[in-house]
Amino acid sequence: MPTAKQTKSKPLPSPTLPADDDRLYRAVAERDPTFDGLFVTCVKTTGIFCRPTCTARTPKRENVEFMTSAQQAMLAGYRACKVCRPLSPPDDAPEWLQRLLDDIRREPEHTIREHQVRERGLDPDHVRRAFKKHVGMTLAAYQRSLRLGSALGTIRSGGSATNAALDAGYDSESGFREAFERLFGVAPSQSADTKHLTAMWLTTPLGPMLAVASDDGLCMLEFIDRRSIETQIDAVRKRTKLPVIPGEHALLAQTTREMEEYFAGTRQQFDMSLSPQGTAFERTVWDRLLKIPYGETCSYARMAKDIGKPGAARAIGRANGSNRIAIIIPCHRVIRSDGALCGYGGGVHRKQWLLDHERKHAGLFG
Repeated sequence: MPTAKQTKSKPLPSPTLPADDDRLYRAVAERDPTFDGLFVTCVKTTGIFCRPTCTARTPKRENVEFMTSAQQAMLAGYRACKVCRPLSPPDDAPEWLQRLLDDIRREPEHTIREHQVRERGLDPDHVRRAFKKHVGMTLAAYQRSLRLGSALGTIRSGGSATNAALDAGYDSESGFREAFERLFGVAPSQSADTKHLTAMWLTTPLGPMLAVASDDGLCMLEFIDRRSIETQIDAVRKRTKLPVIPGEHALLAQTTREMEEYFAGTRQQFDMSLSPQGTAFERTVWDRLLKIPYGETCSYARMAKDIGKPGAARAIGRANGSNRIAIIIPCHRVIRSDGALCGYGGGVHRKQWLLDHERKHAGLFG
């Protein structure tokens, strides 16, 4: 793929966190209430995450890392602190929400389904909105993250599958193994050593994204709120025949750094290796996408002509929709011949933002 000389720049601040982690640590040490809800403190030595205002003993600076949400911390393998209860809803949350959360924590191995929500006299859509507002994630995501994120953290730190099952709140190891394998595609006992895809969340000004990489290259980079995100993960997993496990990877660290530079306006081309998963036709389309210059656009009809398939504009559109590496494989740069933006997997508002951002910074490297 095209490459650009590495540019030196300071990382772009998160849309919610100050750029200086030392400032966050001071907020924790001072238990500053103005930061409550903006981030969580993850303690590496204990595997616990807390509110900034937690009254427990302040951990050493070198033992903490900061994350923007409870779900991010849970999927990284951290467990909620029992002192400050970072997963408890605020005081203005409805009473039924606290009861539902208590029931889930009491029996995390029992997934509450939509029909069971109705049996409680609750509307599933209302529950979904309330969870997003007060807990920061959906009911399904909360249950999955609570059970399996903490279990994965136990295993990755050297714990046994049995200990992981107990830590995750499962009464039976067999039930835990079934749930773990269904989500990650690998048995818990194999997750630490088996060849796998590594997944990591990263924060951008347009919202959180999920990055997935193999040793061969980046396989996926998608906005978390994309409606088909779980289908996309499953498709990558099936094509590679590898499980997807949250963790750290050098290529994901590079992706995070280069994305920060892109959003800061100091990077126009990406250097990381790519491993897009698709059909031969889709890969041909994606290769053509990589040739669209930063700050410019191309029509579907022009794309079809350039790959030797005039009249295949609709097929080009479908291949664009199947692109799972957003921004880096720039499907946002494809528009209709009349100039209309058309659709975009991450939402048309993001497509417009990306095009405006690139036009603004296009002349900086001339």
